[in-house]
This record gives sequence, C-alpha cells and structure tokens, in this order.
Amino acid sequence: MQAEIIWTLVAFFLTVFVLSYALGDNPLFRLATYLFVGVTAGYVAVLIIYQVLLAKLVTPILTAPLEQKLITAVPLLLGFLLIFKLSSKLAPLGNVSMAFLVGVGAAVAIGGAVTGTLFGQIAGAISPFGISPDTKGVFSQLAGGVFLLIGSATSLAYFSFGATRQQNQIGDRPKAVETLSKIGQVFIAITLGALFAGVLAAALTALIERLDFIIKFIQSFFV
Repeated sequence: MQAEIIWTLVAFFLTVFVLSYALGDNPLFRLATYLFVGVTAGYVAVLIIYQVLLAKLVTPILTAPLEQKLITAVPLLLGFLLIFKLSSKLAPLGNVSMAFLVGVGAAVAIGGAVTGTLFGQIAGAISPFGISPDTKGVFSQLAGGVFLLIGSATSLAYFSFGATRQQNQIGDRPKAVETLSKIGQVFIAITLGALFAGVLAAALTALIERLDFIIKFIQSFFV
C-alpha cells in the first residue's frame, strides 16, 4: 500500500510538471522531460541487451552448432565495425555496416509502402465494385466506391509533376491533369484536416484523463 501511494505521488508530480509547460518553458517541465527520455533510453537499452545482444548473439555463439555460430558471426562482425564510426580516422571501416543498414532499411520501407499502402489503396478502391447486385445497400457502397476512386485518382494527379514545355515559355501541366489536381487538393485538405482532428482529439483525451487524475488525487485527501 505504501509503494502504491509513493508511485501515485510520483505520477501526480510528473503530471503537474508536464502541465506546467502551459506557463512557459521552466525547470520543472525540463526535469520531467529528462526523466521521460532517461527512462525510455534505459528501457530500450535493457531490451537491446537481453532480447538482441544476449539472445541473438551471445547465446547462439556459446551454445549453437558450428553452422549457426558462423551465421551469427556475420552480424557480430558488422556490429563490431560500427564502433569504428566513433573515430574520424577509422570511420571508413564502418561503411560496410552502414551501407548494409541503409540498404535493408530502404528495402523494408519501400516494400512496406508498396505492399501496405499502394496495394492496399488499390484493393480498397476496387473492393466496392465487386459486390453482388443483390447485396443490401449496393447503391450506397457503389457511391462510396466511386467517391473513393475519384479521391485516389485526383490525389495522385496532384503529385504528377510532368509538364510540357513550349518555346520561350514555362512548362505547364496538361489542362486535364491540372483540373484533376485541383480536385485532389480538396481531398488532401480533407484528409489532413481529419488527421489533425484525430491527433487533437487524442491529445484532449489525454489531457482530460490527466486532469481527472489530479482532481481525484486531491479529493482523496479530503474524503
């Protein structure tokens, strides 16, 4: 029970410290941010040590068969080469590891964007047109599909930067593409507005929850 009271007090003071930023930057707010950053860094370090270094490198090298040890030695060597990036003279030795990290990161990002975003958007735009005519609410689904298809096509047209250039004139996009891009701007503005509203709603929800916590904490001393 005593430990619970102590942690409740810690949560109360940290909440007040963070909310004090409403009065401007101050040492209490900076103390809270330093604590959050420090705790996060410590937590990530513990995860890396126990779930990556020990579990994926040290344990296989000590207990795994010879083939597994040879495979594990490759990331161990690449990780060791990264240490040389701390020295300006020996930094080129870590370029192999950095190139490997950048290449894998780019491949994962591009693969995720293509399979998760592009293909998902295409599937979402096509799916409303594959419903049966006997399906309930078929007209509303088709209308939604047409609206989604128009929004996707016009939004993509907004990011089309191809232009035809005539002699002694600045290059302009074709009129059809320019018209579609204007419509796409409306869809993009609505999307960004909805995203901003979602972020604002989440922030307000967190703020209300913290204020409710402070009020209940203070009331507990008078009940």
